[in-house]
Amino acid sequence: MSAQVIDGRACARALKQSLEADVAGLRGEGLGIGLATVVVGDEYSSGAYERRLRRLADELGVPYFPQALPPDAAQDELLARIGELNVDPSVSGILVLRPLPAHIDEAAVFRAIDPRKDIEAVHPENAGLLALGVPRFVPSTAASCFHLLDTWLDSVGEDRADFYHRSLIVVVGRSNNVGKPAISLGYERQATVQSVDEWADRTTGIGRHTRWADVLIVAAGKAGLIKAEHVSENAVVIDVGINAATGADGTVHMVGDVDYDSVAPRVRAITPVPGGVGPVTDVWLLRNTVTAARLLAGLSIDEARPALPRTLLEAS
Repeated sequence: MSAQVIDGRACARALKQSLEADVAGLRGEGLGIGLATVVVGDEYSSGAYERRLRRLADELGVPYFPQALPPDAAQDELLARIGELNVDPSVSGILVLRPLPAHIDEAAVFRAIDPRKDIEAVHPENAGLLALGVPRFVPSTAASCFHLLDTWLDSVGEDRADFYHRSLIVVVGRSNNVGKPAISLGYERQATVQSVDEWADRTTGIGRHTRWADVLIVAAGKAGLIKAEHVSENAVVIDVGINAATGADGTVHMVGDVDYDSVAPRVRAITPVPGGVGPVTDVWLLRNTVTAARLLAGLSIDEARPALPRTLLEAS
């Protein structure tokens, strides 16, 4: 068996096309929109993400305000910068890119973001709403995982509700921005959800859990963690990993948390790295920025959220 490749770039194009009309609509209504990113230091993955967002914001015509602080920036300096963005009327969405340096209290940083501009739902208020199943914002990477799953299910003719009701979703990784939100979104779809992290790999063996998964979402931050012996033949594998790898020629490229070459021939469907979750995450982040702009203008959450293209087939 050879896996179907879930094309994140095609899905992202569909989302982007629908989002262009939303951005134009905001301008027509005289509503402000702007994305601000905050980077502390020069970590590879956050730098790569920031460059992608900068390019996408430019393509969509969304004003972009990058904030770069040195790796030794004091926490008070970072909090002050966030405070400035909170009151800036030209900024509707704020994203603090991770990882943050060890001397920064991540939780304090997240609490400092205006919840109405917190487009990754890291503020306790937004994280709580997500856990309760009534999110203001759905974090972009976790949302992208399930949007890819949903659109793939549509494309192969599977009923979404039936699939989720009979499926075990195993989430590898428990980060606040991916793992925990993905668990909540699995619950929302009434799937059976299991959560494991790096300790399963170190102790009982991660395959003991992952081999049972109908859907395997891997966001552990460890290159090549999941190999062929860790998956079942009917699994759908969503690889969230973004890891820097140096090739024989010295160039740096991205690889996932899944050993694609060994896993792809074994499973039912898989997302590649690059070209899988990443492109959808980028557009979803801008989608949340549109939602934030509408919320700041006084719209309800149902009125604020942009419409979704239902399937990949509709976008072709």
